[in-house]
Amino acid sequence: MSDRHITRRIRGTDTSDGAGVKLKRIIGQPGLDMLDPFLLLDEFRSDDAGDYIAGFPEHPHRGFETVTYMLAGHMQHGDNHGNRGDLTPGSVQWMTAGRGILHSEMPQQENGLMWGFQLWVNLPAKDKMTAPRYQDIGPERIPVVHPAEGVEVKVIAGELAGATGPVEGIATAPVYLDISLRPGASLTLDLPTGHHGFAYVFEGESALVGGESLQRSELGVLSAGEQLQLAGGGKPSRLLVVAGKPLNESVVRYGPFVMNTPEQIHEAIADFRAGKF
Repeated sequence: MSDRHITRRIRGTDTSDGAGVKLKRIIGQPGLDMLDPFLLLDEFRSDDAGDYIAGFPEHPHRGFETVTYMLAGHMQHGDNHGNRGDLTPGSVQWMTAGRGILHSEMPQQENGLMWGFQLWVNLPAKDKMTAPRYQDIGPERIPVVHPAEGVEVKVIAGELAGATGPVEGIATAPVYLDISLRPGASLTLDLPTGHHGFAYVFEGESALVGGESLQRSELGVLSAGEQLQLAGGGKPSRLLVVAGKPLNESVVRYGPFVMNTPEQIHEAIADFRAGKF
């Protein structure tokens, strides 16, 4: 079995999106433009309402999937097809934008901590114009396993220790794990061969990933391989481990549209302006 290791380290850049929501952009910035099939990873975290209260008013998407994972706080999503749903602590929304959707994500609180992640996952060319759909997953539907002493894992997508994550029917066959490690705890994680992957530490000081210390707020791009060795540092830590099957297709991006050719981008803009979303 070949072990994965860290090939690159990336720190998020401070930016804002939506109506001025402050966040750290980790994938989708100059240091790491994308990691096929992942197009973007943002972490939003603030207990200052001024950083998030304006939210993400109605905006379009086409050609990819957005994955929102809430750690703290309460957002409500809505779209132009009449869908509504709540994003509460521990919940996940996997939205397949497909051929086009107009949606909003707005805070349902006026103070307190708002903390979570948004990941963009590309769609293969054959699925880019599919019908939009949502997988709204409450925290009670996410299995929690203890594959080793001192290790707790929330299985959002993929399989671990006999548990299967609730996210299903995704072309890139993703693995999305939220892993908590006590000091000195260790875990050998099987990841699908050929999947691109990353680890991101978001609580504690550091964790050992592939035998190397990965600091908080640092993303480690993983090498190819079949297994990933994880271990806790001197203090409890928590990290995301995410992997997906690369599409190896051309990517043309324009804001909230991700297609394969410039012509498809022009078509997306025209369709949006014509009210076809």
